[in-house]
Amino acid sequence: MFVSYKWLSEYVNLDGITAKELADKITKSGIEVEGVEGLSEGISGVVVGHVIERVKHPDAEKLNKCLVDIGAEENVQIICGAANVDKGQKVVVAKVGAVLPGNFKIKKAKLRGEESHGMICSLQELGIESKLVSKEYAEGIFVFPNEVEVGTDALGHLNRHDQILELGLTPNRADCLNMLGVAYEVAAILGREVKFPTIELTTNSEQASDYISVSVDANEDNPLYVARVVKNVKIEASPLWLQTRLMAAGIRPHNNVVDITNYVLLEYGQPLHAFDYDRLGSKEILVRRATDGEKMTTLDESERTLTCDHLVITNGNEPVALAGVMGGANSEVRSDTTTVLIESAYFTGAAIRKASKDHGLRSEASTRYEKGIDPTRTREAADRAAALMAGLAGGEIVNGVVEVDTLSTEPVVVSITLNRINSVLGTAISKEQVAQIFTNLKFKYREDNETFLVTIPSRRGDITIEEDLIEEVARIYGYDEVPTTLPVGEGTPGRLTDYQQKRRSVRRFLEGAGLYQAVTYSLTSEARVKQFALEDAAPIRLSMPMSEERSLLRLSIVPHLLEVVSHNTARQIDSVGIYETGSVFLSTSENELPLEKERLAGAITGLWQSHPWQGEKKAVDFYIVKGILDGLFRLLGIEERVNYKQASFEGMHPGRTADVILDGKSVGFIGQIHPKVQKELDLYETYVFELSLKDLLEADVAETTYKAIPRYPSMTRDIALVVDKVIAAGDMKHVITEVGGKLLKDVSIFDLYQGEKMEPGKKSVAFSLRYFDPERTLTDEEVTKTHNKVLKAVEEKFAATLRS
Repeated sequence: MFVSYKWLSEYVNLDGITAKELADKITKSGIEVEGVEGLSEGISGVVVGHVIERVKHPDAEKLNKCLVDIGAEENVQIICGAANVDKGQKVVVAKVGAVLPGNFKIKKAKLRGEESHGMICSLQELGIESKLVSKEYAEGIFVFPNEVEVGTDALGHLNRHDQILELGLTPNRADCLNMLGVAYEVAAILGREVKFPTIELTTNSEQASDYISVSVDANEDNPLYVARVVKNVKIEASPLWLQTRLMAAGIRPHNNVVDITNYVLLEYGQPLHAFDYDRLGSKEILVRRATDGEKMTTLDESERTLTCDHLVITNGNEPVALAGVMGGANSEVRSDTTTVLIESAYFTGAAIRKASKDHGLRSEASTRYEKGIDPTRTREAADRAAALMAGLAGGEIVNGVVEVDTLSTEPVVVSITLNRINSVLGTAISKEQVAQIFTNLKFKYREDNETFLVTIPSRRGDITIEEDLIEEVARIYGYDEVPTTLPVGEGTPGRLTDYQQKRRSVRRFLEGAGLYQAVTYSLTSEARVKQFALEDAAPIRLSMPMSEERSLLRLSIVPHLLEVVSHNTARQIDSVGIYETGSVFLSTSENELPLEKERLAGAITGLWQSHPWQGEKKAVDFYIVKGILDGLFRLLGIEERVNYKQASFEGMHPGRTADVILDGKSVGFIGQIHPKVQKELDLYETYVFELSLKDLLEADVAETTYKAIPRYPSMTRDIALVVDKVIAAGDMKHVITEVGGKLLKDVSIFDLYQGEKMEPGKKSVAFSLRYFDPERTLTDEEVTKTHNKVLKAVEEKFAATLRS
């Protein structure tokens, strides 16, 4: 809702408070003001000019040479390209030195050899959006009515010295979708009175019932319909003040009659529609549901096919308006209209919402009907519009109204005690203060022994229970005035569980390693649901899926991460590292909720290191991903209990995939995706892992212990063992570590050889073994004794021989 500060000041005394101060107070009372815009901000040096002469430019067919009186000592020459500029017009002139929106400065210029001292402006050049400019001036310059004085401030005549408050209204505050509603709100905040528009109706001796009859077949959708007739109207442009108010509120001016209906809509929040009485085709208005397949053409010249869910206004035979949404082209007010039928009605929100949604028509009227209007303003709005048409269109108001009224409304009465208000808010507000707040809000109330019986006005349909009244008291009293208190009572401070703490540590570690966190869908398709699954389970299908692509609960996270990698590489982001912690869903039994298991998965592709200056590049490989996981296991204190074993997974590279074993149990896998899968997804070489996060984080971990830095030297022995190619180096390392006992502190693999000088089917694996005792210096004999045990063990276990 766009609220003009100047217009608002006609209903509430705003003396002593600026637009920005008012915006702050409104925001603090619970309605957010999203911004305050000064309409004349960034504009200066713009005056009213009078075109004395207009002749064609001697050297340019599309330019005009104009002599313009701008109220200075001498007239100025301005070259103008607008087709509608002419002698005798009052126009907007930006003088030399003027500044227009966008910091556009006006300077002396020569156009095709002719001097130009200023610019004759269109409304768009003054910062007004094209969609808000009347069709008459949508192209070309703007022309003032003749009563404006030459040389005066043009922005003042265009009401641009105004500020617009943009209210971000929540659905429950439909009462502020109009100027009077905002006035009630501001008056309550400031503790001031609301001044209502004065309606003076002068009618003729005729009766409206002689012109029109009204009947309603759909009383549930339309319990109140009011019709007024105004004759002898003269259709022309609205006064400038009316046009500028509509534009400031975001509505384009059309003509005086249509503009009046829009003006009253903004003022009262009551949508109106003006029919050309002579084009109705009858003296009857019938409100009914449309029939299936019935057609009508709306004001936007679109043919609409209706259903029995849509409410229409008819002339007894054919539709003349889609109720509450848009009028029909067959009864449109045009330049030759002389008699106007004003419709002011109360339509229920559901019926209007259905038609608006079905036809894709979202209008100012439908928005207000959907959110709810005040039925007590329906008749008053019709009177206001008729009075304005008499004053601004020269109309003659026909006596009386024709209406159908089946609306039954009971005032909502809510009781609240002073003690209840203070106990909820934690305040000590007196009953006098509460009474003053209800008075400021214009809520009628009766007070009985600190209990307030409050009659809620019909404009505030959002207030139905005592909590709503407590909120009203709180926001008018001032949220800033509500004291802050700490909870009273025994309790323990909240903290993360060990599992949650470890999970956060996992995320921080992976992000520190260079991976980005991803959050993907938990839903997948039939083709991908079993890909990379750690456990074989029946997929779980949704009963009402969004689409076939998102119809099953996932069994693995990896396929979703590969989608993310594919999406990035398709956009030339070739190096990607991502991870996700999330649930997979395993079926238990029919008609029972699935078992959720939390998994950790990652996908990495492209360059892991790139130093262009040194010319160094390192692509991601198996060992980089394994190194990341090793660091993670070290963080969790389970590094020594984790082993990797070559494995085969569907969709994974057969020679670059490993089971991750924790305490003898498989907890996931790591490896490169199969080249066929890479080709299908248009990926480069990509490595993935998926682990059971629950198993990792709930593994028993011994308390952290610290050892003194050894004071005694260590001894290193290197051995190269020749074994069959099928023997896993990791298994050999495990046996060496186990047999080495207390003295063997570190075992690392530093070489693998499978060359010409090696027997067929054999390989050489080189290990570096480091021995030391923290309490003493080891002798060569002690190390040799332990080392020989190691050699004997690998010889017996793997038939290993020392490479000569």
